[in-house]
Amino acid sequence: MKIEKFDSLESTNKYCEALDLKQVEDFTCYWALEQTAGIGQKGNHWESASGQNLTFSLVLHPTFLPADRQFKLTQALSLALVDFFVLFKFPFSIHIKWPNDIYIDSCKICGTLVSTRLTGASIASAICGIGLNVNQTIFPDWVPNPTSLSLLTGKEHALEPLLQQLLRCIEARYNDLKENLDPEPEYLSHLMNLGVPARYRYNEEEITATIAGVDPYGRLLLTTENGLRLNCGMKEIELLP
Repeated sequence: MKIEKFDSLESTNKYCEALDLKQVEDFTCYWALEQTAGIGQKGNHWESASGQNLTFSLVLHPTFLPADRQFKLTQALSLALVDFFVLFKFPFSIHIKWPNDIYIDSCKICGTLVSTRLTGASIASAICGIGLNVNQTIFPDWVPNPTSLSLLTGKEHALEPLLQQLLRCIEARYNDLKENLDPEPEYLSHLMNLGVPARYRYNEEEITATIAGVDPYGRLLLTTENGLRLNCGMKEIELLP
């Protein structure tokens, strides 16, 4: 495990994308105290106050995973984050909002963004970007339902020990993947709204649907109230408040 620390970067994911990843050691972490243009899902901006949160990218070389099983990496990463938050023994539920954001009850505490590079039928490398709210207690109005470790625990936290602890959780789940342990059943057990009717925006229309699971490629499987079965990618479906 190797950590490279920066005072400020535009985006740790963008920094990693510019590297020759073949020369980067497996499980190398690039950590920035400040991101001036952090990226979230669907290209959205990731809001993070300078020096108050954990914003980093982890470079992995999961060459043991076939390309058509790359969503297993996302599932394992999500479970590692759940493992990390379980350590705090919160009296709240910990959920994975598809595909890989972490919510404490109804509040978002962590966002992730995973991009992979393929070589033939295998994964050559993966850049796993993580933004975790730690000591920030005031957020812009446009950030929906945020929370942080500080808000949940009532105290500030030292960032580097938290990062090391989280990386150990990720390493354990990563090793499970190497041992061919399937993360999907446990991932589904934490998936927000699994089996529960909820409102979504699909094809510019509001629908009520129930999550049935995910397919091998990570697409969300839903059944509408009219019995229609949907298979949705990230940009095709949106959970409504």
